[in-house]
Amino acid sequence: MTGALRTAAAAGTLRVGDLTVNRLGFGAMRVAGPDIWGDPKDRPAMRKLLVRAFELGHNFFDTADSYGPNVSETIIAEALHPYPAGLVIGTKGGLVRPSRHRWDEDGRPEHLRRALDGSLKRLRLERIDLYQFHAPDTRVPFADSMGTLAEAQRAGKIRHLGVSNVTVKQLEEARRIACIVSVQNEYNIENRSDDPVLAACEKAGIAFIPWFPLGAGRALRSAKVKRVATRLNATPAQVSLAWLLARSPVMLPIPGTNSLAHLEENAAAAALTLSPSDLATLA
Repeated sequence: MTGALRTAAAAGTLRVGDLTVNRLGFGAMRVAGPDIWGDPKDRPAMRKLLVRAFELGHNFFDTADSYGPNVSETIIAEALHPYPAGLVIGTKGGLVRPSRHRWDEDGRPEHLRRALDGSLKRLRLERIDLYQFHAPDTRVPFADSMGTLAEAQRAGKIRHLGVSNVTVKQLEEARRIACIVSVQNEYNIENRSDDPVLAACEKAGIAFIPWFPLGAGRALRSAKVKRVATRLNATPAQVSLAWLLARSPVMLPIPGTNSLAHLEENAAAAALTLSPSDLATLA
C-alpha cells in the first residue's frame, strides 16, 4: 500500500446516534487473556496497545463485560481514563462466562441492571455512550430485556442503545421499544448470512458493526482475497477490511488484536481503495 494517510481516519466518518466516529473502530476483546478469559500475559503492553489504537484514529472502542470477564473494560479505563475528547466507548451486557469456554445468554432484567452498573463502575463512567444487548435469551421475553435497558436509558445511565446477534424481526421489535442506533452481528467476506439485517440497517440509517470482521482468520485464507491483496501490494486482512468498508455506508468494522504490528496493519486498511474489478473478484 502507498499513501501518506494510513490511519483509521482515512475511512471517513459515521454517525452513531448523535455521535460521529471514524468508520474503522477497534474491538477490545483480545486485550483479555487467551480464550478471552482472565488477565492478559502483559497488562502494560495491552494498555499501550489501547493508547496506540486511539492515536491511530480508532475513536470507537467496542468491548463487553463478558470479555475476561470484566477484564477488557477495566484495562480500557486503566489505559485511557480520563478519556480523551472524541473517544466513544460501546460495551455490551447479556452474556455470562461461567467457565473459559462458555458464553451463556442472560437477558433477565435483574442481570442486565447489575451488568450495566458493573460496566459503569469498571469504565469509570456515569453514562455509557453505547450500550448493546449482547444476545437475545430464549428463556426471557425479548421485550422484557430491551424494556429494562430502555428504562436505564431514561434514567440517564445509557446515551444510546444497540442490539447484537439479532434477526430482522428482533431488530424491528427492539425499535418499537427504544431508539436503536447500532446492530452488532457476525459478518465478513466469508459469511454474509446477515445480509438481510444489514439491509434493514441501511434502510433505517443504523450503524452495522460486524463482529469477526476477518472471520476468525477464514477471510485471510481465501484465495480470492489473497489474489486481490497481491495485486494491491496489501495484506489479506487489509483487503478484507477494505471490502467491508466498501460493502455499505453504515458499516463500522471493529478489528481486534493484541499485537501492535497487526494494529498498525489494520489501521492502514482505511486508506485502501478497491476498484470495481477488485470488488467483482471479491463478490
